[in-house]
Amino acid sequence: MKKQNKAQILFRMLKLVKPLSGFMILAVMLGTLGFLTAEFIPILGGESILIGLGIQTKLSWNMLVGLLLSFAVLRAIFRFSEQRTNHYIAFTLLAIIRDRVFKALRRLCPAKLEGRDKGDLISLITSDVELLEVFYAHTISPICIAIASETVMCLFIGSFHPMLGFIALISFLLVGVALPVIVSKRSGTTGDELRAQSGQLSAHMLESIRGIDDTLQYSYGEKRLKEISDKTRTLSERQGALSKLTGTNMAIANMLILISDIAMLLVCTLLYQNDLVGFDGFLIPMIALMSSFGPVTALAALGTTLQSTVASGARVLAIIDEEPETEDITGKASVDFGGAEVKAVSFAYSGENVLNNVSLQIPGGKITGIVGKSGCGKSTLLRLLMRFWKVGEGKVSVSGRNINEINTANLRDMESYMTQDTQLFKDTIANNIRIGKPDASDEEVMNACKKASIHGFIIALPKGYETEVGELGSTLSGGERQRIGLARAFLHNAPFMLLDEPTSNLDSLNEAVILKSLKEEAKEKTILLVSHRESTMRIAEKVLAMEGGRIS
Repeated sequence: MKKQNKAQILFRMLKLVKPLSGFMILAVMLGTLGFLTAEFIPILGGESILIGLGIQTKLSWNMLVGLLLSFAVLRAIFRFSEQRTNHYIAFTLLAIIRDRVFKALRRLCPAKLEGRDKGDLISLITSDVELLEVFYAHTISPICIAIASETVMCLFIGSFHPMLGFIALISFLLVGVALPVIVSKRSGTTGDELRAQSGQLSAHMLESIRGIDDTLQYSYGEKRLKEISDKTRTLSERQGALSKLTGTNMAIANMLILISDIAMLLVCTLLYQNDLVGFDGFLIPMIALMSSFGPVTALAALGTTLQSTVASGARVLAIIDEEPETEDITGKASVDFGGAEVKAVSFAYSGENVLNNVSLQIPGGKITGIVGKSGCGKSTLLRLLMRFWKVGEGKVSVSGRNINEINTANLRDMESYMTQDTQLFKDTIANNIRIGKPDASDEEVMNACKKASIHGFIIALPKGYETEVGELGSTLSGGERQRIGLARAFLHNAPFMLLDEPTSNLDSLNEAVILKSLKEEAKEKTILLVSHRESTMRIAEKVLAMEGGRIS
């Protein structure tokens, strides 16, 4: 994917607001009215001074008091309504973005996600998406509010004398435009580096937690802790640099505001001495300028706060834009399973050849076995049959049709795929098995477990099928997880079963029970059985050997 600059990223983030543009306009209107009521309260105070000095104004004392009370109440109402509207926009958009991110991850898996750091992905899904709230709730409308409210103030101040309006305009541009642009350029890629390092730290922490047993076993803790400390220190230094820049930014903003106030005071004094304005033209413009920097002060901080936000936006958009290895296929005529064929297939992964000119007939209603050492390409062949990856050369067919011409949902319905490492979720045993068929009855789940030789173990547990398995199935042994994965495949009840090392973690007794179940299943199904254990192959009607990416 082509790398996008900050302007392109911001433009794409802005486009996401389109469905909520009505709410955004409302938020800008409320915010503008809120700031104007706040800014005119001191101005009305200045008018009261003029009345106290006996200078005639357009407002009576009673009207002045009424306006002050009204503006004070309205300021609170407008501010609350604007914040509520902005946060509604922000959190609605975050929900939309998260939905798009999860859809993108679904499209990309498994091929495009296998090599990604899971901790970095978690950081992207959580903190990176969360940071976009700053942009949608505290950036877009404040910019529009600043433009609208400061335009009104420039016109109001300029009504006393054009020179005063010009000074106000220059002051607002310096604080709200020039300063953020300069600081943004000074910060360079600090925000990008901060988000990248945050993702790396998350990945390292997740890896450390999962590998805690081996860390303790081999006394690797001190080195691992040092690595975490080094990454944390580097991240803290990067965050410190950004915070220092933020502090400098606000100091410069305050200095510019002070200089602007002094400039307004000097010009007002000069105009008053030359009888170009009255005392009201001396007092009111100064008060108006001093009370109106609120909107542009919010913009002054954007030079640094936007750094991390844009970096997060870039990471999120990169995931959404990334092209999957295989697109879902729809709109094709449905097919029934009638055997499979692999013809002259070659496949390379990360530049390394995994399969070389592999051809294989998988007749319906038979058990075909492939035996070979780990790393010879057996698992890769199954993934190509599932169309998780694209075939480099050659063709994979199911029911005489190229799998690239079969609807993805149709293909997955025809195939049950059991991987070497069964993925379990932090849920009950029953719900973990029901992944194979979400609407399965309790009886169907139990029958699948009996075939996988796991039913007796489950009912012996205190909560039976309602037992929680823990994160990643941590409360179960490797063999128990494997049998749950096999039960899931049985429950899916597809006509074509692809089994990758289904007995690798089982003892001889459980292996025999499962092989017997597979033999029974083969009366109605087609089974492609992959294993490095020759004992597993005794139920296969045809056994092929794979070595170095070739079948013999």
